[in-house]
Amino acid sequence: MAESDRPTLIAAEPQVYVEDIGAACAFYVDKLGFERIFSYGEPPFYAQVGCDGARLNLRCVDGPIFAAGFRASNDPLAAMITVNGIDGLFSSYDAAAVELHQRLRREPWGARTFIVRDPDDNLICFAGE
Repeated sequence: MAESDRPTLIAAEPQVYVEDIGAACAFYVDKLGFERIFSYGEPPFYAQVGCDGARLNLRCVDGPIFAAGFRASNDPLAAMITVNGIDGLFSSYDAAAVELHQRLRREPWGARTFIVRDPDDNLICFAGE
């Protein structure tokens, strides 16, 4: 296969499961600085929020997503977003009183990360150098 014919992965858009699309969109827009790209349904049950090249798809579900106690004992990430300028982003979220699951730290593999918790207990990790 010629290099020009090789398929290219362009982006990832993780699905984040939420109980209330309106409340979830408000959190990502008002607290994290994303913009609402679209919402779908009447009433809306699906939406996309994004900031720069990052996109998250928000999907409304009825009932629990994980078995009781799973999130508390496993810390499952819903998404990881790579960031340039992680210090500034962390400072802005900290100043906005965004709930942090993990403060900014250096990981053993060299990345610097912090994790926010959304209103549905989804963990979103931001990682940079």
